[in-house]
Order: sequence, then C-alpha cells, then structure tokens
Amino acid sequence: MNLLGAVVAIVYYVLVISIFAARLLNRPRWEHGLGFAVLLLGFPLVLLLVTAPGLRRPALYYVQVVLLLAYLAVEALLDYVFKVDFRHVRWMTIAYVTLFFAGSGGMLGVAALAGRPWSITAIVLFLAMAVLAFVQRAITGM
Repeated sequence: MNLLGAVVAIVYYVLVISIFAARLLNRPRWEHGLGFAVLLLGFPLVLLLVTAPGLRRPALYYVQVVLLLAYLAVEALLDYVFKVDFRHVRWMTIAYVTLFFAGSGGMLGVAALAGRPWSITAIVLFLAMAVLAFVQRAITGM
C-alpha cells in the first residue's frame, strides 16, 4: 500500500503539471481530459483509505487522503457536474486553491511512506506543480 500511495501521489502531480501546461498552451480539451484522469485517482485513494485501519495508519494519514478526496469531489462538482465558473469569484477561488494545496501537500506524506526516493520525487514534483500553478494563474487568470 505504501508503493500504491507513492505512485498515486506521483501520477497526481504529473497530471496536475500537465493540466497547467495545457492551460498555458490554450488546449482546453487536453485540460479537460487530464482533469478527468485526475478525478479517476479517487478510486485508489479510497482503497488507501479503506486499507488504512489494517495498516494502523496515524490520524494524519487519514487527513491527508481525505483532503485530496475532498478536493477531487469539489473539482468534480464545480468543473464537471455543475460547470460553475467560480475562478473569477475571489472567495471561491481562495477556498478552492486552499483545498487544492492542502490535498496536494498531504500527498507528500503519503508518498514518503514508500521511502526516500519516492519522497524526493514527490517533493520535486510538488514544488514544480506549485510554481507552475502560480505562473499559469498569472498568465491565464485561471
């Protein structure tokens, strides 16, 4: 399960980096497809959550996984189900970005359980994702 958590974290970061790149390249169809792929990561995240009690995970582990699941649920509802244009409403954007970074940051702890190489890879990708998030926001306003 440690390896699964690390792989989910790495795949998540790569997909989100790809979404930001697609946004910078003005490729909304790519962005949409990549976003859907991110949502599919909810399935292994639920598996991690379900198997956590048997592995005696600490409370923080549950918080980390639940935060990313919460972000994915909000993302699914706002962007895919109700198609709400919330990124131009300041308070909604702040809440959304806070949840995004809380869930994304929590995956660093999940990846760290698989060992140092996975942890370092996740940290590098998280930092790249964070920089790209702010760069693409400054350029595209989204």
